[in-house]
Amino acid sequence: MWQKLKAWAKRLKADIKALTLALGDARVPWFAKLMAGITVAYALSPIDLIPDFIPVLGYLDDLLLLPLGIWLSIILIPPHLLEEFRQRVAQEGSLPLKKNRIAAAVIILLWLLAAWWVGQWAWHRYQRN
Repeated sequence: MWQKLKAWAKRLKADIKALTLALGDARVPWFAKLMAGITVAYALSPIDLIPDFIPVLGYLDDLLLLPLGIWLSIILIPPHLLEEFRQRVAQEGSLPLKKNRIAAAVIILLWLLAAWWVGQWAWHRYQRN
């Protein structure tokens, strides 16, 4: 079981690298690039959407959100292009993936947008009462 888990994690890392290649390819549809961009930003961000110090939920987001984002990105990219990106990752070996300040800024922006949306909802809800 441990070997299966390690192999799965290795595939996820390779798929993140393939998604990174997809971001720069003009043949990939814009909606696939958007989903891949969000997924890669989340994967490379030093800031989690749900911080790890929150019991259970902090790690659950990494175990659920990241694989879900990868899966959604993969199904949006045309299969022949995805296979090409995966082959490039396999041939080039270890492409470096580093934590990214831009990715952190995207996560912070998502938190701010969520806070704004909740604030707007609460404001309108309590204005009626």
